Amino acid sequence: MLVGYARVSTGEQKLDLQLDALRQAGCDKVFTDQISGRTSERPGLEQAHAYARAGDTLVVWRLDRFGRSLKDLVTKIEDLREREVGFRSLQEAIDTTNPTGTLVFHIFGALAEFERELLRERTMAGLESARSRGRTGGRPRSMDAGKVRLASRLMKDPELSIEEICEAVGISSATLYRYVAPDGSVRKR
Repeated sequence: MLVGYARVSTGEQKLDLQLDALRQAGCDKVFTDQISGRTSERPGLEQAHAYARAGDTLVVWRLDRFGRSLKDLVTKIEDLREREVGFRSLQEAIDTTNPTGTLVFHIFGALAEFERELLRERTMAGLESARSRGRTGGRPRSMDAGKVRLASRLMKDPELSIEEICEAVGISSATLYRYVAPDGSVRKR
């Protein structure tokens, strides 16, 4: 069975073109969404996914109607493959129910993996470059050594409340307890 899925981003856009193409392709059942492609929750796509059984083929008009990115497409199509559901995109002529379509899909997958690896390499190179210039990543510490010593001394004063100590040092109670134990001793960082 051919199960169709169509999506438009806004209410002003019409599904007619996609619906006509899906019906002409022979889809017996069609699910739709009128929702942005950036939204991960798509009720119509979830219904189409749940409806499709082993041996069925999920058909879309174009790839961009189905996935948000190459990585998202590969993940969704791989999920369909694991359930023995084929995938077909009419405009790009991709059909994973035949060897040529499967090859094209695997090339997409390899490109997605290559893209992820390039991104990882660039990120690591950027971090290394920053470290060589003395910059460290992460959030800056909210308390320097002087503030920690002050907070430690104030914590040992039974007359002061936690709120007063936090106000005096200019931090939250969570930050105070991250650096200083309730007995006033400095925590190892």
